[in-house]
Amino acid sequence: MIIKIVLNPKAVLHRATPLTTDKDWALEDRLFVLNVQNIDGIKRIFTERGIPYQDTTTSVVTQDPNNNVIVLTHNLNPVSEQHPAPGARNKLDQQQRRKKIGVLTSGGDASGMNACVRSVVLYGISKGCDVYAVYEGYQGLVDGGDYIRKMDWRSVTGYLSIGGTSIGTARCMAFKTREGRLLAAQNLIKNGIDSLIVCGGDGSLTGADVFRSEWSGLVSELLKADRITKEEASIFKHLTIVGLVGSIDNDMSSTDITIGAVTSLHRICEAVDSVDTTALSHSRAFVIEVMGRHCGWLALMAGIATGADFVFIPERPPSEEDWETAMCKVARRHRELGKRKTIIIVAEGALDRNLKAIKVDHIKDILCDRLGLDTRVTILGHTQRGGSPCAFDRILGTVQSVAAVDAVLASTPDKPSPMIGMNNNQVTTKPLMDAVKLTHEGAAAIESRNFDRALELRDPQFLDELKVFNVATILDDNSIYLPEHQQLTIAILHIGAPAGGMNSATRTAVRYALNRGHTVYGVANGFSGLVRGCFEKLDWMGVDGWTTCGGSLLGTNRAVPGKDVDMGMVAFQLQKYEIQALMLVGGFEAYASLVELDKVRSEYPSLCIPISLIPATVSNNVPGTDFSLGCDTSLNVIVAASDAIVQSAQSSRRRVFVIEVQGGRSGFLAVEGGLAVGACAIYIPEEGIHLPRLQGDVQFLKGLYDTDNPEKSEGRVILRTEGVSNTYTTEVISEILEDEGGARFDSRTAVLGHIQQGNTPSPLDRIRASRLAIHSIEFFEKHTCDALDHAQSICEEAPLELCTNDDSIAVIGLCGVEVHARSIKELLPGTDMKNRKAQEDWWQRDRSLVDILSGRSYFSSIE
Repeated sequence: MIIKIVLNPKAVLHRATPLTTDKDWALEDRLFVLNVQNIDGIKRIFTERGIPYQDTTTSVVTQDPNNNVIVLTHNLNPVSEQHPAPGARNKLDQQQRRKKIGVLTSGGDASGMNACVRSVVLYGISKGCDVYAVYEGYQGLVDGGDYIRKMDWRSVTGYLSIGGTSIGTARCMAFKTREGRLLAAQNLIKNGIDSLIVCGGDGSLTGADVFRSEWSGLVSELLKADRITKEEASIFKHLTIVGLVGSIDNDMSSTDITIGAVTSLHRICEAVDSVDTTALSHSRAFVIEVMGRHCGWLALMAGIATGADFVFIPERPPSEEDWETAMCKVARRHRELGKRKTIIIVAEGALDRNLKAIKVDHIKDILCDRLGLDTRVTILGHTQRGGSPCAFDRILGTVQSVAAVDAVLASTPDKPSPMIGMNNNQVTTKPLMDAVKLTHEGAAAIESRNFDRALELRDPQFLDELKVFNVATILDDNSIYLPEHQQLTIAILHIGAPAGGMNSATRTAVRYALNRGHTVYGVANGFSGLVRGCFEKLDWMGVDGWTTCGGSLLGTNRAVPGKDVDMGMVAFQLQKYEIQALMLVGGFEAYASLVELDKVRSEYPSLCIPISLIPATVSNNVPGTDFSLGCDTSLNVIVAASDAIVQSAQSSRRRVFVIEVQGGRSGFLAVEGGLAVGACAIYIPEEGIHLPRLQGDVQFLKGLYDTDNPEKSEGRVILRTEGVSNTYTTEVISEILEDEGGARFDSRTAVLGHIQQGNTPSPLDRIRASRLAIHSIEFFEKHTCDALDHAQSICEEAPLELCTNDDSIAVIGLCGVEVHARSIKELLPGTDMKNRKAQEDWWQRDRSLVDILSGRSYFSSIE
């Protein structure tokens, strides 16, 4: 860090005379002492620029242009309030004033662990802490020595895009013994570490809490054996433990999602999507085993996301004793409907109701023998743990690790060890051992055949998603038909720009609606197609395979009724086709359509029907939902493209890429994408761009490259939202950086454009789409049943006006993990119609982290 200080702005600046070597200038009576962290970088810059300084082992002494003596040191300021009075404490205690945090990864590796380590290191340093990585998990804690290494800002370069854990993990039997934990305690004390952030599963976190509970006894035993000094025993009275859950199974209670689970789901869906094509080609059946010894989250989510025919999970065994026959009925029924492939997904811990293991080879034999299907088995194994982390896990690991460092700094000896989790889209802190206890209770519930209790202990949306799979896939046998008078005619249309998940929502809505006895029309090309009468009846097989398709198979455009198309014609066509419920899938144009339809319902009886909007836009700017369909897919496209660009920039050593992302007037993609790719700056519409901001960024980049090792200089990226400025375009920003960077760095641009709207939808977007579609159909049924029941009771036909209440025209959105229907009248006061977004955005809370983790609080500007 280089700091420019002008104490007297009115003074005539002149170059300081070289510091003489005949005395120690740090002993001057009048001087300014500044605490810094990167002493070596400062020395290198002073040398390169010919700035005179005196070098000591702990500080650099120089003069500013006004000849004021400046001391830059990584020791505590001797006049700081934190610094003890002379003689008040021993030397070792003085050194301990700087918080030292250890971070380790343990148990099975999970993609996203590196994001955790990186975030702990960078955020910890920004908070004035020293951070140490413990390599090889608890084994490194026991072995000590070079396995415990102090990390600096450069130590975690490139960590975000690397799968697994770069600091290693290993099984450690020694740590389970008293002597092993004694060694671990001794190594921590000798390195001055009294806080540990542990990222692992329930076993790893339990071990950490046991270690903490024994700490005082371990310290006493070490002191008694003269393995530590009295001073050390006095200082290290307490150990702080904070847990982060890294588990691909998503099997920890008290958190909605664990680090690594979503990336693992990506790997599974990629494999099943690939298998799907060969199954279709040969009309085969595939039985695919996925991980999940006590938790079926991966199997169930993969079943929803890939459109599998059947799933087996530990928490909900088949209800029938003869599950083989039940499975064959489903597979046969789907084949009779015209399916050429059969996909069965099995969690490795799947059981029947008598706790007998369900094995993939047995399922294969059943399908071959009873149905005569050419069946193959695929065991995905450890491929599920590998690969670069998806955007979700990078962001999850980052924000949770920031909370973990804050929890360390807020910890007191009397507080129980905390576990950092995610609940309802909020980072939470809960007692670690309470979560572990509930997790073990879940496994025990399965073993005691209390499957309902096991389901209760899963994350809140698990049961809802299980229902989604069953009602849209398994129960297609007329068993959930509504009475004939309650069956509706539903129209579905897509509006706005295409987004990943639109087709998934349509597919699930059609299949569930048909399973309830409804009739469904697909409307081609949005409201423009609707007014032309482009209605097509959709059937069960007609939407087969839509789950994995990106874009919009129905076709979409931005036409809004009442503005771009005639509202009277909209009402006429809905009445002509006797539409009794209308589902819109789209972005802010769809939201604006909802507003316009709501305005004129009193004028057009055919609009007095339930109307729902499933938000689908990469910009994630529709009010009433935390996440729109397509935004996760878009983030993953941005991450993949940015990783490739960073690789190019790194190869060129001194290069900055300005990457333009979509988002309109919303900075969601830039903020969350910036966290996921480690951007050194972002430009978003909510903040705008002005010349002082650009000047500050130029100075910041100069400082970064001046403190780089010239032989290993980093490539860096900046994310710019497309709608941030008409003046400071992506090209203009890049040219400014190119010109100002001089010999330090050059600049290039990358405009990702419409590839952010395409590609195969991510598993999260497919799952979210399916949940919202089911809830949308239930929304229709809720708002029409009374009117239809009344008409039936008086032997009349269904009325044209089925509902007129305000709640019957709504956005079906995700609020945390729950699905809510919020009326347009409720949402409109909180909508910024001019900027096409909600007035408050939850993701703004992450904005400051982009700057903190890029180093703005660590590196200072260079003149």
